[in-house]
Formats: sequence, C-alpha cells, structure tokens
Amino acid sequence: MDISENIKQLRKKTGLSQSKFSAKFGIPVRTLQQWEQGISAPPEYLIRMMAYIMQLEENGQKQDEEPIRGERADGK
Repeated sequence: MDISENIKQLRKKTGLSQSKFSAKFGIPVRTLQQWEQGISAPPEYLIRMMAYIMQLEENGQKQDEEPIRGERADGK
C-alpha cells in the first residue's frame, strides 16, 4: 500500500472530512487531495506528525489532559 492510500484510509478511519483533516494539520485541502490521489506526497516530518497525533487520539489521550511530570491537576 502506498502513502496516498495510507493517508486516505487514516482520514476515513478517523471520520474526518478532507477539510477537517487538512485543517488539523495546517495544510490546504487541495494539497491533501493531491496526496490522496498520489499526485504528490507529504514531507517525511508531516507523515511522522500525522501518525503520532492520530495514535494519541486513538488511545484517547490529548495533550491538555496529560499531567505534567506526573502531577495531577489538583497539585497532588
């Protein structure tokens, strides 16, 4: 499976439209469409960022919910 199919499947798996998915990663919709069609490919750093963010969301973790250095929100 090539990167264009992987990106398309990732977007569909998350239930995001092309516009919402592209907004999440700060790219134009047209760029995402070109990636999904195999016309062009995203840079490596963006592929890694997409995988990392989507993995966090799959695990139900969000950055603002994570405690810093093991401290809870109430400071204990």
